[in-house]
Amino acid sequence: MQPVKSPHLVPSGGDFDLSKRPTAAPEDEPKKKLEKDLKEETERIAELQRRLYAEDRRSLLLVFQAMDAAGKDSTIRAVFTGVNPAGFQVSSFKQPSTEELDHDFLWRSARRLPERGRIGVFNRSYYEEVLVVRVHPEYLAGQRLDENSSKSFWKDRLESIVDHEKHLARNGTRVVKFFLNVSLDEQKRRFLDRLDESHKNWKFSSGDVRERSFWKDYAKAYEQALSATSKDHAPWYAIPADSKPWMRLEVARIVRATLEDMDPQYPEASAEERATFDEMRHILENE
Repeated sequence: MQPVKSPHLVPSGGDFDLSKRPTAAPEDEPKKKLEKDLKEETERIAELQRRLYAEDRRSLLLVFQAMDAAGKDSTIRAVFTGVNPAGFQVSSFKQPSTEELDHDFLWRSARRLPERGRIGVFNRSYYEEVLVVRVHPEYLAGQRLDENSSKSFWKDRLESIVDHEKHLARNGTRVVKFFLNVSLDEQKRRFLDRLDESHKNWKFSSGDVRERSFWKDYAKAYEQALSATSKDHAPWYAIPADSKPWMRLEVARIVRATLEDMDPQYPEASAEERATFDEMRHILENE
């Protein structure tokens, strides 16, 4: 299994250096053209999703991770407009419940994996356990764990994720992961928009502003996580996110290309089923 080729692909086995990854679009394309191109991509995604749902043999898991205000929600909404809701599901992961804390860190997300024939989206994911929890290791207290219990604690967690995704790939779930790479300055501008525009006030959280002081810690955690877990069977794509219209188009192109590579097919009727078609047609036409 080979990942879709893209300039945004995080190479397998390489060192991911966030400082060398762009956050801005490489060129300033007209918004109307970006929207037109996105519409074409989403129509193709919807067509391929119908085939995947009908085939009912494999599934596609798309993981979205980002700093706050990078545009995960709006990107998911824009890229998957028009898909059949029966074959599509979105799961968001926030603060874990008491029940979830009583299990291993992969348990709660494993319960929401897409069924065969479906596209599943994780808006945040099990990667929070090597990102926000790594930046704030005090959260491990709720899991009754201690990062100092083993010198290889975080390395072991990353290896568990790699093994988990390899298991999914072996059992028919294609895994593709997106890191929406927004700049610190653009995040600030979007936070100010949330304060200044009344219809965006509901999005604002003072906690998000406080987390900006940990920006460098998050950057380091992302670098280590993406470097360790971008594999051929579960690649990461680091998408520049300062321009939302351009970012959405790039995500859509990778999703569409992934589905085309999977090449789902409508099931063919068996010889036994075809043998009954004339009889069924006769019954229906003579009701």
